Amino acid sequence: MGESDYHSSLKDGACGWRSFADFCWSLCDNGATKDQSIPIARAIMSEAMDKVRSVRELPIFPLPVVLFPGMPMPLHIFEERYRKMFSDIRAGDNLFGLSYFDSSTSDKDMPPAGHVGCVAEVSETQALPDGRSNILAVGVVRYAIDSYFDRGDSYLVVRASFFEDEDEDSTALTAQSRDVATMFMRVANSIRAMNDERGVLPDISETDPQKLSFLVSAAMEIEVEMKQELLELRLTSERLSRLHDLLARVVGSYEERARIHSIAKRNGHGGKKIDIE
Repeated sequence: MGESDYHSSLKDGACGWRSFADFCWSLCDNGATKDQSIPIARAIMSEAMDKVRSVRELPIFPLPVVLFPGMPMPLHIFEERYRKMFSDIRAGDNLFGLSYFDSSTSDKDMPPAGHVGCVAEVSETQALPDGRSNILAVGVVRYAIDSYFDRGDSYLVVRASFFEDEDEDSTALTAQSRDVATMFMRVANSIRAMNDERGVLPDISETDPQKLSFLVSAAMEIEVEMKQELLELRLTSERLSRLHDLLARVVGSYEERARIHSIAKRNGHGGKKIDIE
């Protein structure tokens, strides 16, 4: 993939803290509005596995981003081989694999066997007059690459194994998930205050623990390698534990910055937007 393809595909591809409200609402029921307090729908993981049960050959799209199950990812498609890939996908099951790939570490965009990525389903497509297209993909379920098919295609096709998190004690997970949700919302509200954003964020405290862990992993602005590590974990409890540690490091700092910003506003001084570290 050419460098311009990477940058165009990345445009608005990864959600950050400042767009968190829109990000959450995009995961709510389609009939919801931002003025309604509708909780994020719980993921039904068995349905995700049903979507890939008959998949034998999975086209993959290597990109320097990480997609999580249930999360949206807008992409811009213009390189010829990926136009062909998405044309084939649209004529089939609308599924492809998004694999994290860092072009600076290799000149061959072929993730190795064992690499973990996320199956994506094309939910919306906007065709452009010159043959390019904008698509909205949504993560379905994770996969590990078993091997590559040599079909003579211009794009990569793999044989993959699909997996979900392992079963764990639901009571413990629920408590752990609520702790992470509470801390995450404290940080998110602080960021919104520093950027003078209004409105009420949707309540995510009752979100299914696995889905909550994916939502927070996707929304946090952390190194992409760390996101990949979170994607690869097969225990929801471990993912939540790592997220809790990450949030614990910054929550006090952001609440203090929000407090100072509020004081500065009352004194007539403008508040500077602060980037996430």
